[in-house]
Amino acid sequence: MNERQMLLEKIKKYDFAIKELNLYLDTHPNCRRGLAMYSNYTKLLKEAVCEYTEKFGPLTPDRNTDPQHWDWVNDPWPWERS
Repeated sequence: MNERQMLLEKIKKYDFAIKELNLYLDTHPNCRRGLAMYSNYTKLLKEAVCEYTEKFGPLTPDRNTDPQHWDWVNDPWPWERS
């Protein structure tokens, strides 16, 4: 597995964890451990997405970092990257 694939896997795992913790916290809003885990995974996801964007380009249109050039349309498209 290359670096891009490894980073995408991290992003997917963090995103999944955040979604699951969101559901958990909907029914356990006062769980400090759940809140801490949600905060931690949110931070990890943000860092991983920033790293991916710097190395391989934006995953979503809102991640375009170049005000002079629209990177989002450069090939390959994010869903075509492996």
